Amino acid sequence: MKNLNGGITMDKSKMTEMFFGPNHPGVPGNYGINYYYEGDTVVSAEPNAGHLHRGFEKLMEEREWIKNTALVCRICVMEPDINEMVYAMGYEAIGEIEVPKRAQYIRSIILEMARIQAHIFSIGGNCGAIGLYTAMHWGVLARDYILDLFEEITGGRVYHIYIRPGGVRHDIETSTFQKLLDLLDDLEKNRMPEFQKLIFENPTAQKRWKNTAVLNQDDALRLGVTGPALRATGLDHDVRRLMPYGAYDEVDFEIPTGEKADAWTRMKLKRDEIFQSIKIIRQLIRNIPDGPVSVNLGNALKYRIPEGEAYVKVESARGEYGYYMVSDGGLKPYRVHVRGTSTPLGLYGVEALLPGTRIEDVPVWAHSLGICPPEFDR
Repeated sequence: MKNLNGGITMDKSKMTEMFFGPNHPGVPGNYGINYYYEGDTVVSAEPNAGHLHRGFEKLMEEREWIKNTALVCRICVMEPDINEMVYAMGYEAIGEIEVPKRAQYIRSIILEMARIQAHIFSIGGNCGAIGLYTAMHWGVLARDYILDLFEEITGGRVYHIYIRPGGVRHDIETSTFQKLLDLLDDLEKNRMPEFQKLIFENPTAQKRWKNTAVLNQDDALRLGVTGPALRATGLDHDVRRLMPYGAYDEVDFEIPTGEKADAWTRMKLKRDEIFQSIKIIRQLIRNIPDGPVSVNLGNALKYRIPEGEAYVKVESARGEYGYYMVSDGGLKPYRVHVRGTSTPLGLYGVEALLPGTRIEDVPVWAHSLGICPPEFDR
């Protein structure tokens, strides 16, 4: 990779143009990178976005507040619950709505379940990018067990429409909490040790990921990178700790960090964050209070909040995820702007950082840095 202040100047007559995507197993969505290379090294690159544009932000302006809860989750298939949460938080911030404590606990449980499945998906996807297909399939299987529980809780495996303004759609049964605890025990005692042997003790993975897709701290800060990609540089930046939301101010957890911000370090951080999420969920289930799980806001189709604006953010599996929301006092949002975690790296980060990467490592670069095209191509 090149530094933001640096550059690689080459004679284009000696270079070959290549297209990564817009359909590629190394990226979860329709997104491309057009780049020139000489020998085995990328010398210039530019993003090729637009293939997934669905106009979500403008659609939200034409729908009642409650109807958008079924829309926002579709912005990012990898973590739909994050969008539900941050949208609800924006509504609640403008309307000065206090969410019941039990609902905050349940929301945090849902978000940590989402974090675990997203990290498993990401680690498996990175394995697929370097040809470790057994590990990729194991990751799909482990993630499916979490999706099964999502289906039991919310009625949907992928899109849940469960977190809503004022709380959550309904409570979680005690028996379901026990199933979740049993699943976490199995993940911690059985599946993660197998992943450790298959992936993290695998010399092929180490050779392909170590010193690959290095992102130094200065570049990360200038680009606005957050999440594991930033924490891999040594900074323990995490919105759950810096600006607690949900019930995160009532649980104890560590923020894993690294020193060498390469693909190997980012994969290890995601592995370690899975264990922290397990720790968080256990605390939340053990200490969850009794009480209601939502505020009665009246007729859902007539939701109104006063004029105002708010910027709210949460910590997704890939970093800071924010919404800027404006209300004019009507039945619909006046403006909703989504700041996904992939924007810095998926758009302007490509031109600044990809040059200098070997062409076989382009999928590793894209996947290990957590680029999710639907977030910025919305």
